[in-house]
Amino acid sequence: MYTMKTSSFKIKHLTVALLCALAVPAAQATDFFTQDSLTGDWGGARSDLVKSGVTLTGDYVSETAGILNGGQSYGTRYAQQIRLGATFDLNRLLDAENAGTIQLTINDRRGRSTSGDLVGNRLPIQEVYGGEYTRLSEFSYTNTLFTPQLQYKLGLLAMGNDFGGLSILTNFMNAGFCAHPLSMSGGSGWGNYPNAHLGGELKYTFNDSWALQTAVFNVNPQQNSESSRAWKPFAPGTTGYIVPVELIYNFHSDLPGQYKLGYYFDSSNVARIDQPNRRSNNRWGAYLLADQTIWQSDALRSQNLHIFGQATTTDKATSTFSHWYSAGFVLNGPFAARPNDAIAIGYGRAVYNSHSRENAVESLRAKGELADADLVGGLDIGEQLVEMTYTLQATPWLSVRPSVQYIKEPGAFYNKDIKDTWVAGVQVKVKF
Repeated sequence: MYTMKTSSFKIKHLTVALLCALAVPAAQATDFFTQDSLTGDWGGARSDLVKSGVTLTGDYVSETAGILNGGQSYGTRYAQQIRLGATFDLNRLLDAENAGTIQLTINDRRGRSTSGDLVGNRLPIQEVYGGEYTRLSEFSYTNTLFTPQLQYKLGLLAMGNDFGGLSILTNFMNAGFCAHPLSMSGGSGWGNYPNAHLGGELKYTFNDSWALQTAVFNVNPQQNSESSRAWKPFAPGTTGYIVPVELIYNFHSDLPGQYKLGYYFDSSNVARIDQPNRRSNNRWGAYLLADQTIWQSDALRSQNLHIFGQATTTDKATSTFSHWYSAGFVLNGPFAARPNDAIAIGYGRAVYNSHSRENAVESLRAKGELADADLVGGLDIGEQLVEMTYTLQATPWLSVRPSVQYIKEPGAFYNKDIKDTWVAGVQVKVKF
C-alpha cells in the first residue's frame, strides 16, 4: 500500500515540475533551460538582493530506490529533502568593513527508508533519509580575526559541513559515500547535515596549499532525536563536547588534489562495548581522506578523472564501527557532448566492532539459543558496498542520477543473516 502512495506522490511532484516547464513562454525557453536556478532571477530582483548583501537559495532532492534481488523484502521507497537558505553579507548590508556573514538554513525531510524497511543494512541506501521533519539546520556567524588568514564561525551548525568530507563524494546516493564516513557519526557525537549543534570553528590558512582547522561542538543526542526538539538548540541532554582537528593539503598542479588528515575527541561518558558493565569517560576517532586528479583532457577542461580514498579508525571500546575503508573514481565530462555529466564507481567496507559481535553471541548462548549463536558467530564482520552512478546534468539547475548498488553482508551490523542485495535507484536534484 505504501509503495503505491509513494509512487503517486512522486508522480505528483514530477507533474508539477512539467507543468511549470510548459508554462514558460517560448521566447523565454532558452533562458529557462540555461539559467542557474529553476525560478531564475525574478525579473532582476534576485540579483539586486545579492548586490545589497542578501543571497537566497533553495533546493529539492528526491531519492527513490527499490530492491532488485535479495534483502528482506521487495518494494520501493521514496525520500525527499527541501532546503531553504539565506546568506546575509553584513559588509554590504551595513556598508561596513569586516562585518562578517550570517547564514540561515532550514531543512525538511520526508519519506521512507529502503534500508530500514526492505533491506536491514547499516549503510543507508538513500543519503537524504533521516530525521523526517522540519528543523533549523544552521544559524551561524562567520568572520575573520586579526588577519584574513584566520577565520572563525559561531552558532548552530553541522560540523560535517566543514570537517571530514570530500565534495567529490556527492556524486553518490548511498550515505556510506556521500559525503562523510559514517564511522564518525556512528561512533561519537559527530554531527552531519542536517543535524546541527551549538559550537564554534577556527580555521587558519597558511597559504593556498595548507590549512589547519579545529572546533568545539556541544554533544546532545536528544537534540536531533525528534521533531519537538528541532527548534530548541538549548534543549537539555548534553553529554559532553567534541573537538575535531583537521589538517588540509591542497595539491596545485595540472592534476590537482586534496588530502585531509583528522582526529576528533568526544568527552561524553558512555557505556563501553568491550566491558558492558563499565563506562568510558571519552571516545575518539581518526581519518584520512584523499581526492586526486589522475587525468585531464587537453581538449576539454571539464573532462577529468579523479580517484578517491577514505580510511578511518575509531575507539573500539565505545563505537560499533571499527573501521571504514573506501576507494573509487569519478569521471567528469565522460562525453564531449555531455561536459557536465559524471560517472562514479565506489567500493566501501564498514567493519563491525568484534566486541559487539561477541556480546551478541554471548547473549544468545545465555538464552540457550545455541543454533542462533553459532549462526551469528559465523557472519562476516563487515558490510560491503559497491555503487555506480551516472549524473545527467540536464540543465544548470536540474540533475538526474541513476544509481545501482550492491550490498554484501547487509545484516553484519545487526547480527542477522540477510541475503546480499541489489538495489536500483534514482536521485533528482533541483535548485530553486
